[in-house]
Amino acid sequence: MARVVGPIRRWQQRHWRERGKADRVELYTVVSWYVTTWFFTLSWLMLPLTPGLVRGRPAALLLGIPLILVAALQCAAANRLTRPVLDDYLGRARLPAGAHRVPAVLLGLAVALIVALAAVHGTDHGSLRLALGAVLLPFALLYGLTVPVRVFLRCAAVLSVLLVAALGIADRSAAGLLGTALVTAFMTVFALLACRCGAWTLSVLWEAERAREVEARLAVAEERLRFGRDLHDVLGRNLSVISLKSELAVQLARRGRPEAVEQMIEVQRIAQETQREVRAVVRGYREADLGAELAGAQGVLAAAGIDCEVSAQTGGLPAEVQSALGWVVREAATNVLRHGDANRCRVGLTVREGRAVLTVENDGAVAADGSGGGGSGLAGLRERLAAVGGTLEAGHAGPDRDRFRLVADIPLTTVGGDTS
Repeated sequence: MARVVGPIRRWQQRHWRERGKADRVELYTVVSWYVTTWFFTLSWLMLPLTPGLVRGRPAALLLGIPLILVAALQCAAANRLTRPVLDDYLGRARLPAGAHRVPAVLLGLAVALIVALAAVHGTDHGSLRLALGAVLLPFALLYGLTVPVRVFLRCAAVLSVLLVAALGIADRSAAGLLGTALVTAFMTVFALLACRCGAWTLSVLWEAERAREVEARLAVAEERLRFGRDLHDVLGRNLSVISLKSELAVQLARRGRPEAVEQMIEVQRIAQETQREVRAVVRGYREADLGAELAGAQGVLAAAGIDCEVSAQTGGLPAEVQSALGWVVREAATNVLRHGDANRCRVGLTVREGRAVLTVENDGAVAADGSGGGGSGLAGLRERLAAVGGTLEAGHAGPDRDRFRLVADIPLTTVGGDTS
């Protein structure tokens, strides 16, 4: 049993769990189209023709077996064309010219075999109409994505008239003609709903995915602009004053005035003050507020559909400890969103025996989790924690190694005194 379950689990991790949510929906949609094509085509075709083949009727053998083979080729050609057609619909790649040529030829051959079966009365009229619907689906399912809906409906109407006329030779009754028209109409509507709805859902999903990426980039750009504005406010004002006072000191020095020394002393004072202000701006940019980071992580994870439970004791912690742990929370939340497929995440912060211990644990971890020990993000966290005497441990946990746990431990006695 383990030999069977092991490869399945490895395949799931490699081809499913490492994919993003949009990739998973697309894979599920494509596989559904594959299965739908084979299921409807072969079931609607083989079930009606099987009795005639079993009884060994010459017409069923001479025409039914080639018809089944052609239908199988239709399914294979449709599966091969599914990805290029979907990429063309989503705007990722152009569909090669003449891509529908082989499927159209196979459809024509299949329809000719059905008409021949009808002409020699190889099977009953109901089975012929089911077979007709079976061979129409592989072509219509993908053709409906590559042409406008109006063009597809117009072509379907013309084809319906031709099929009604061709099969009407064998069955001229009103019920027979109506049945052929209804089968063609049903397959037309089914193909449109199956392909268009699925592809439209994928396009909306990918658009939302791109919007989230753009939003993240805009957030980073906005933060850079804010930082740039703060530096401009500090440096722009003070450098202007330094420039004016330096120019005044030069003029006074040329005239031999002793006030030039006072002006240069003032320039030195302003330069030192500017240096302190710039350091304060940079320090404020680098420091992370622990309470804000915990609330932000819970909000972001909840928005992504991840149940996040936060239990933290932040009161009385030194500013350096809160800043370091805030960065740990920020990096851990980023890793939960980017890697694996988490459904639940738990963040806990406890202060006991003179130590602050932060634990972040999430399920849905995969072997290739980017938050592993070799990630540059965790290396930066270890450097920040080392500056306050702390340590960081990160790795997979749980019996199936399907959970990822990150533990940051900082001794408070080395930072701001024992707070216990």
